[in-house]
Parts: sequence; structure tokens; C-alpha cells
Amino acid sequence: MQFSDKEENYRLILIFGPPLRTINRGKDLAEWKNGATFVPGKLAEWSIAAVLKTVEPQGSGGSNPSLSATGVKRRRLARSMPGFASRRVKPGLFVLSRAAVVAEKTALRCNIFPLAVSKGKKFQVMNKLICHVGLLCGVLLGMLDATFAQSFAVQRVGCGKQAVILIPGFACSGEVWRQTVDALRENYTCYVLTMPGFAGVAAETNPSFDGWTRQIVDFIRDERIEKPVLIGHSMGGGLVMNIAANHAELVKGIVVVDALPCLAALYDPDFRAREIPDEEFAQAEARLLRMSDEQFRRQARISAAALTTDSLRYDDLIGWSLASDRRTWARMYCDYSNVDLRPAVRRISVPMLVLLEYPFRKIAPAVEQQFAGRPNIRLEYANRGLHFIMFDDREWYMRQITDFLND
Repeated sequence: MQFSDKEENYRLILIFGPPLRTINRGKDLAEWKNGATFVPGKLAEWSIAAVLKTVEPQGSGGSNPSLSATGVKRRRLARSMPGFASRRVKPGLFVLSRAAVVAEKTALRCNIFPLAVSKGKKFQVMNKLICHVGLLCGVLLGMLDATFAQSFAVQRVGCGKQAVILIPGFACSGEVWRQTVDALRENYTCYVLTMPGFAGVAAETNPSFDGWTRQIVDFIRDERIEKPVLIGHSMGGGLVMNIAANHAELVKGIVVVDALPCLAALYDPDFRAREIPDEEFAQAEARLLRMSDEQFRRQARISAAALTTDSLRYDDLIGWSLASDRRTWARMYCDYSNVDLRPAVRRISVPMLVLLEYPFRKIAPAVEQQFAGRPNIRLEYANRGLHFIMFDDREWYMRQITDFLND
């Protein structure tokens, strides 16, 4: 395997330190902190994407239907290096360098060969060595990265000019939006998320509501998605409210599907958010981990029946719960139960549609008080059904969504 063309040869530069952003196109690669010497050269336009498991998204106009937000940090670092194009380099691992001095001269500089070895042989051995070592490091470090660089999964569907980002609720897959996406895909580009640790997506070490908010914001910026409409169900609705309150410049509008700024305040008018101690997280995790698979399945079955009137959806909801990481389940339940977005709602300036399940009609004054009577917020109550409005009152739900998008 050789990295070469008619004009120049290419060498693989190993970078074991994290500060990839300090390398600039056209500048020499000098001695690193660990004392290793790097040969001067201009950065190439490529990385070994297959080894690094990168993807090549290009905002709403990209061609890859499946994206991963784990690339966000790579893309942010790569943008600070003007020499890089669409393919991204994993920070701190390696880059491919286009040498100003050909590899043959590099081989001549090395003193690891016996004097009797010819110049051509030195070049051949160096070329193979660089390739083999680089690929090995890339594979090993890429595998290592999978243990700590987890994030949400994204599927892109459709090719419309207006982007729509759909965020599911607690322990749900992005598949919950299937019918919604089927109705929108002809005219919109839909980015369907599944959050880490839920429905089979790899879990993070320390998931949090604020952390997930930041990741989605970074995703919008790094994928250069221009003014998307955010649609969130349940906890996903809380995430879109939090994003709109703090980053209104990034979004065109939001749709909140059966979520309130502070559900706990309906039961406790004096509720105030607090800092949750680690011991409380640990206790919640321990309770869930002590449950047998059958106990957890029964609990998921009870929950499904309480959340939708469509019994044909029970298996989906149960399956997503069983495929979710219990530690994530416990931590996010504690964390989101402690979220109070009532102050944040007052800062939301973009158009906002709130679709609420039918039972909320009975306590409408308490519900509407949480939205502070903002003129840019429109509240609508479903005519029937429970928490999964997109299942239980689908025609009404889709009419509300399409009318909002068309305004």
C-alpha cells in the first residue's frame, strides 16, 4: 500500500497528543511535547476515513443517510485547520501529510538502516513501515475511542430545503417518528435522533439533560443545518424548549409534543430544581439493576398501556425500553424529573407550537400558566388518546404539524 501520485509522495504523521488544532496548513510540524520529531510538510486534504469510522455529512445537502454526532468534535477541530476538506480526522490520532520533501529523502535522513542498504530499499521499507504502523494505531485507537466517545444516533431522510430535527422521548427510538417522517419526507429534510443509551444506542458514561442539549446545539452548528424546525416528544420536548430558550438564533421554530416546562410543578406548586447528589443517582441505578429482566418487562408493559391507547404499539415501546441501558434510564429519569424550564420558556422568542394529550384539558389553567401566556406560543389539546399523540390522534396531530410548518 502506497500513498503516492505522479508529483509527490505521502507520509503518515502520527500524532499521539490531543492538540490537533495547533497544526496549521503551510507551517512546519515541529518537535512535539514528548520529544518526537515530525517532518515538515503541508497537510493533505484527506484522512483515512475507513479506519477512523468517519462519515461525510454535508449539512442538509449531504449524501449519507446515517450520521453520528460523535463526529462533531472531529469536525470542530478540523474546521480550525483550513487545509482540511470534507473528510474529518479523529483528534489526537493521525493525519496524512503531503510532504514538501519526498519520502525517499525522508528515508535517507533515517539512520536505522545499515549502510549497505540501497536508497530504493530504504524508501520501500519506510513506506511500508509508515503505512502499517499508521493503520495499526488508527484501528487500535479507533476501537478505544468507541468506549468513551458515545453520542446520539441520527438518520437523515428526505431532501427538502427546510430541515426538521425530530427528538424522541424517554427510552424511545427515533422510530417513534416513522409516520411523521413519511408524511414530511417529500418536502423536508428530516434528521431523526435516538439519544445515547436508549433503544439500543450505545450509552454515555455520564448522560445529562444539559449535556444532551449541548450536543444537539453542536450538531446543528457543525452540520451547518440552517434554521431547522425542532420537534420533540416528552423529554425531547424539554430539550427543544431548552435549545430555543438559549439558542434562538439557530432555530426557525419548535414543536413540543406532550411536554411541559415543569411536570413536577403540577403535583408540587412549590417545586424548585435542585442539585442531585451522586448518592441519589446511585440509588436509582441500583433499584433498576436489581430488577430481573422479567420484572423490567412487566413494568415496561404497564407503562406502555398507560401511555398510548394503541395496543399495536405496545411491543415497540416495550422493545425500546428493554433495549435501553438501565443506568442511562435511571440517571436521565432523575435528571429530567428535576428540570424546571419555566424561566427558560419566557426567553423563547421563536414560534412555538405545543400539542398536549387530551387529559391535560382537565387542568388547562395550571398547564397554561407554565407557558406564561407568551404570544408566540400556541397551545392545542388533542381530541383523544394519551401521551403518544402521534399514535392516538394521528390525523389531528399531522394537521397541526403541517399547518405550523407551512406558516
